[in-house]
Amino acid sequence: MAKSAKEIIKQMDAAGARYVRLLFTDILGRLKGMSITRSEIEAVLEDGQGFDGSSVEGFVRLEESDLMAWPDLSTFRVIPWEIAGERVAMMFCDIKNPDGTPFEGDPRYILKKHLAVAKKRGYTFYTGPELEYFYFKNPTSTEVLDHDGYFDYDTVDVGAVLRKRSVAALEKLGIPVECAHHEVAPSQHEIDLKYQEALTMADFVQLYRLTVKEIALQNNLYATFMPKPIFGQNGSGMHTHQSLFKDGKNAFFTKNDPYNLSATARHYVAGLLEHVPEFTLVTNQWINSYKRMVPGYEAPAYVSWGRRNRSSLVRIPMYRVGKENATRVELRSPDPGCNPYLSFACMLASGLDGMDRKLPLREPVEDNIFHMDSRTRQRHKIQELPNSLENAIEAFQGSKLMRQAVGDHIFESLIENKRIECEKYRLHVSQYELDNYLPVL
Repeated sequence: MAKSAKEIIKQMDAAGARYVRLLFTDILGRLKGMSITRSEIEAVLEDGQGFDGSSVEGFVRLEESDLMAWPDLSTFRVIPWEIAGERVAMMFCDIKNPDGTPFEGDPRYILKKHLAVAKKRGYTFYTGPELEYFYFKNPTSTEVLDHDGYFDYDTVDVGAVLRKRSVAALEKLGIPVECAHHEVAPSQHEIDLKYQEALTMADFVQLYRLTVKEIALQNNLYATFMPKPIFGQNGSGMHTHQSLFKDGKNAFFTKNDPYNLSATARHYVAGLLEHVPEFTLVTNQWINSYKRMVPGYEAPAYVSWGRRNRSSLVRIPMYRVGKENATRVELRSPDPGCNPYLSFACMLASGLDGMDRKLPLREPVEDNIFHMDSRTRQRHKIQELPNSLENAIEAFQGSKLMRQAVGDHIFESLIENKRIECEKYRLHVSQYELDNYLPVL
């Protein structure tokens, strides 16, 4: 881990890297950046790199466009593949105003603020997301590379080879990988990263998506993190495991509970369940996201929790003796098209609110919710998640906690952006309409 300009230059020279990419993220979670040469690195580390923020989604208006990118030295690494025949390094940046104050529209800063709140209370927040994705022949079709299913393994399969190469590239970037496998749908895959402190993991998610896409592109194929690209097949999720540690111990674990959940964990989960309809706009931010979250395709559609019930929104993985630190809660609603910084921030804010208010945790539901009728769900007090982007906007807009969680700037910008997306979709004439209405009307 580099700690100074001298160390960075030494590592660049050793790798033969002549350029450094300065990376940051817009409010929609898209990776942005600019390249500087090796000769400029010392000046940028001392003074930051200025850029026009008015061209970045959700950042600033034209009349207040000047922003500064300040590299985080701890994130320095050399990219393990060549770009246009050159070796290139990269660093994530914090975005600041020209006067040096943090920019309120920077998603990385929003997450750092919440982690600081947790740290002040003695907690470290860990996350372990499971990102699913598809390989297709090209970016304009959904022609799959295989017809395999869950955990199928074929060493000569193109998708399996791409997945292995992606894992190797991630490990060269210093990103620990726990597991990789084929998922349920044809040509669908998953690579699980070893849990990390949430800011590090959010950075890793950005590099994960970049790496998977890059390895596919190098092989003249296409990888997508679109939540639901194929009708009639499972969509892609980003199940997010999370836990709080205090004084080196897992604050979620206790032996004196049937689910091994401490009072802290129970209040945290209660906070997630209370606020998840409000932050669904952040964890599931696209119109397409809501075509994944329907009964029958393993994605949650209702607010509940349980252990063995994979129709639950929150699942508690089984405790293994001697593995107390692995006690965690798994939120199953997020999808891999989200902004990881804002998603982790909203999860943490919701959990801490549950802890602060000592919210009671409702009874678990271990029956398959998708098989329940509406009366049974009402009896169990099972609430529905927002089932459209419009409904998610409404729930988010009415939430005081979400405004506090992401700040006024991102709160207003995200709502405006998503309303525009809804309006564009409303005006679009789809293939479904042509197929069903044109022949008869």
